[in-house]
Amino acid sequence: MIATDLDPPALAPLDGIRLPIAGLTQMTTLDYPDHLACVVFLQGCPLRCGYCHNGHMMPPRRGDESEWQAVREFLESRRGLLEAVVFSGGEPTLHNALPAAVREVKAMGFKVGLHTAGPYPARLSRLLPWLDWVGLDVKGRGGDFDRICGRPGIWQRNSQSLMALLDGGVDFECRTTVHWRDFSLAEVERLALTLADCGVRRYAIQVARTRQCLDPAYCQPVENAPPRAMLAGLVRRLGPHFERIEFRE
Repeated sequence: MIATDLDPPALAPLDGIRLPIAGLTQMTTLDYPDHLACVVFLQGCPLRCGYCHNGHMMPPRRGDESEWQAVREFLESRRGLLEAVVFSGGEPTLHNALPAAVREVKAMGFKVGLHTAGPYPARLSRLLPWLDWVGLDVKGRGGDFDRICGRPGIWQRNSQSLMALLDGGVDFECRTTVHWRDFSLAEVERLALTLADCGVRRYAIQVARTRQCLDPAYCQPVENAPPRAMLAGLVRRLGPHFERIEFRE
């Protein structure tokens, strides 16, 4: 059964855009492939991944209109300089004001990207007509997904979000953050091949950072972690199954 306790309470319509801004990266070439972008981080996440290094972004809160106004003013000053705006988090689809913000950014002439773990597939589907690119976090296969993210029922929701992306015509990539407490090399390969079989054409394997993890145990060395050469070999083996595959450290 798909979890229902994750759904945020519905909020009344708002006169202005209220988003809880947790941070802003003013310029990056890493968060939207092949584009110069900024990243708007939104506060609040329903997941509890042990390796998460953004634990301070987890507690939800309601934003103030002045927070989005500050982002709006920044974007006005970057017209013609930045190509895209990426909404990240936390989990940006947690917020019912996100569609209004996305539409406003599009009206300003920017492309819009989204980073999401896909816990709210209906919300993602409604956003797709306004999005230009999505990075979907796939944390594991089936029940392993729920174990890694610390919440039951998420892998079904993530699968629904993936199906929406496959059917939606929006450019996207899947990405998996790998901590060797959660994976063996063979399990990473099985996950990648499962995604390829589903029709995913772009995939990134990201090695988890081991500082400031939500669970202190994830900061400790893992004895059986494979050497970098083995990871590089895995990426080469997986290459024929994808149009684009990356290994990110």
